[in-house]
Amino acid sequence: MGIKAALPRYELYLYTAVLGGALIWAGSWIFEASSDNVNRKAFKESVKPGWHYFGRKMDVADFEWMMWFSTFRNHILFSLAGHVIFAKIFTLVAPKHRSLIFGVYGGLAVLVTMGWTFMALVLSHCFILYSVALVKRKWMCFAAGLTTLASIKLEPYNSWQESLVTGSFDLQDILFYGGCGFSIIRGMSFALENCEKKDGNFTFSDLLKYNFYLPFFFFGPIMTFDRFHVQVNNTQLTRKEREMWNITTKALLHLGVILVVDVFFHYLYILTIPSDMKLATRLSDWCLAGLAYSNLVYDWVKAAVMFGVINTVSTLDHLDPPQPPKCITMLYVFAETHFDRGINDWLCKYVYDYIGGDHDKIFKELLATFCTFSITTLWLGPCELVYIWSFFNCFGLNFELWVAKFFSLPPFSTIEGAMGEAMSRRIRGVFNAANFWAIVLYNVLSLNSLEFAKMVGRRLIFKGFPLSTLSVLFVTYCGVQLVKERERQQALLEEPEPVKPAEGDKEKAE
Repeated sequence: MGIKAALPRYELYLYTAVLGGALIWAGSWIFEASSDNVNRKAFKESVKPGWHYFGRKMDVADFEWMMWFSTFRNHILFSLAGHVIFAKIFTLVAPKHRSLIFGVYGGLAVLVTMGWTFMALVLSHCFILYSVALVKRKWMCFAAGLTTLASIKLEPYNSWQESLVTGSFDLQDILFYGGCGFSIIRGMSFALENCEKKDGNFTFSDLLKYNFYLPFFFFGPIMTFDRFHVQVNNTQLTRKEREMWNITTKALLHLGVILVVDVFFHYLYILTIPSDMKLATRLSDWCLAGLAYSNLVYDWVKAAVMFGVINTVSTLDHLDPPQPPKCITMLYVFAETHFDRGINDWLCKYVYDYIGGDHDKIFKELLATFCTFSITTLWLGPCELVYIWSFFNCFGLNFELWVAKFFSLPPFSTIEGAMGEAMSRRIRGVFNAANFWAIVLYNVLSLNSLEFAKMVGRRLIFKGFPLSTLSVLFVTYCGVQLVKERERQQALLEEPEPVKPAEGDKEKAE
């Protein structure tokens, strides 16, 4: 059935009321658990004094968030501001050479921050991938790239390479693995695009300018070489109407979201509570469901804000960077689930879509997902938790296709064709609601812990059956229908429905 199937307005109002009430209800449980246990011994390391205005402690369990917007905020702002200033000056003075300026400034910033041994290591990775790119064999590019990536993800090779980098500042580990990892992925993109180039080869300087673009260097997002090369060498640097206004608005929006998240961390300890399993076992089913859901929402917000800040800088450089990931609330199929759109676009372009084609053949889809999640496992760092996460997400992606194929056969297809589009949308919404919680449970184990994910699964599926199971499923169903309604309205805006002819016009035609 089409995406444009409509539901009665009063039904959508009911779904909105149910979903809003459920979110408030679950939030109240989390707030109560946070307030009653703020002085627990297990909270000592991750709940610290917060803003003086609130008089409450703050959840500081996420090192990455605190690094970006508290501990090393000034350092990050200083480096990005320097890039913006230099980029603007040389874009005005020598627009034809701005890609070179981006690369030189980024290379110098990396050299000053990490030292010459780290720079030599990154350059060696670049040289290896450039050398293989000249052969123009994709399998060799993948082999060299994945082997190089494995060298910084697997022992003892990663420890040996890390020992080459001198220094002991707090961000060294993160910058080392981020810089090396993203450099290798960018190098693979360069090599694979060089294989597609029919006449000649891209130069080593093209790779260096691509790799050392500072806003993307340490933290991403990944922008494939073909897109970056075209955009950074464009000398017709004009702004669209109201583009600067939109950039300013997004920057202020990101600032507002940062403040809102910090305020929420004073009242909802969504990151610390799941780490205390003794406390988590005493919480209600609704509180556990709210914690699992809110952790995924927070991870999306974090990715959207961090990539949004970087994207704002790159947009000022007249680039069109990968957009933030799709909100977890809007997801009810595995095919659209990702938290890093840059890596997702890279994997789709070079692996998933390349092998899977139109994703309609069961065996090709199985092979495509296996290869995709094998590379993803290596990218995240092989360990038991990542293996489990990859297996379940790979299974979920294939299971969706199997179910779609099964229900496309008679008599199911005949039954669906006979019923109305609205009823078909409702039935599909039930399956989508169950799928949504599969997505939540499969991903919350990577954000919190396997024990917490198993406990949430047991409580919502077995111990809480039927009351908690069906009530949570119904609330999720309401949310899915509201998402479907939003998608329907967007589809109508993109392709308006044809206007039905009036009765008078029909008579004239006759």
